Amino acid sequence: MTDLHDFAPSIPDAFREVVQGRPAEPKVGGDDWLAHLPAQVAELADEWDLVADGPVWHGVCAVVIPCHRDREPVVLKVSWPHEEARLEHLALQSWAGQGAVRLLAADPARWAMLLEPLVHDRNLDAPELLEACEVIGGLMRRLDRPATPQFTRLSDEIDRWIPLCRNGSPLVPRRLTEQAASLLADLRDGCDGRLIHQDLHFQNVLAARREPWLAIDPKPLSGEWAFAVAPVLWNRWDEASAAYNLRAHLRLRLGLVSEAAGIDEDRARSWSFVRLVTNAIWEAEEPHPGNAELSRWIAAAKTMTE
Repeated sequence: MTDLHDFAPSIPDAFREVVQGRPAEPKVGGDDWLAHLPAQVAELADEWDLVADGPVWHGVCAVVIPCHRDREPVVLKVSWPHEEARLEHLALQSWAGQGAVRLLAADPARWAMLLEPLVHDRNLDAPELLEACEVIGGLMRRLDRPATPQFTRLSDEIDRWIPLCRNGSPLVPRRLTEQAASLLADLRDGCDGRLIHQDLHFQNVLAARREPWLAIDPKPLSGEWAFAVAPVLWNRWDEASAAYNLRAHLRLRLGLVSEAAGIDEDRARSWSFVRLVTNAIWEAEEPHPGNAELSRWIAAAKTMTE
């Protein structure tokens, strides 16, 4: 059991390595944020009457601390401040535990949430792939509801991505970037209005006690669910790369999710192509782009073309 007033030694080294040296986003740099994190956790523990129950977990952008409050198990999540997590609490509040982890309390100013406990070491990487795709599609159907005005609109992202694709990169085939720019203009109509989880992949679905599977880490957006299929294609990549026919394999994933979610498969394919191409461009813009990563984005994007 960890005393949350002496939290500094419990910050995982792997998490420190991810955050250290990050530029200020939006107001504090990674080193300063890490230095203040123990005091912040102690303050939250006092305000929410928390006692730590076990080792700290972490993702890429947050630490997660199993606790109890009044003998009830809870989880404290504190996120590195970044735009995609800014309205996570509002999305979870809207879903109210229906298909997603239940929000118990939130402190947006400190990027902190109190959540129901899930089975943190059991996600959709374990089940058979086709079953996992159907689970994700079913969760999309359950999470679907109107987005409130606070959320970023997908059409606003289109305004940024069209020039990105038109400018392209020497490392990404021009025919792909031009096709992506053209598709983005066509996809604009009707793309806003639903509250979506834009990072709903196998590791962002955990087993739960009250339901078999619940979504976590939503990165919410006012958009359409066809946009949200793409992460299912680029995760569990070892299985995709080992497939005899990559196109058939990824198209099968896309079809299963689309059918289970009740969304248009052609539109999901178009959005997935766009997201794969923009990922390739962003990778190519890195100071030292990873050849394997870049090849993966390009190969996957080509499978979404006719």
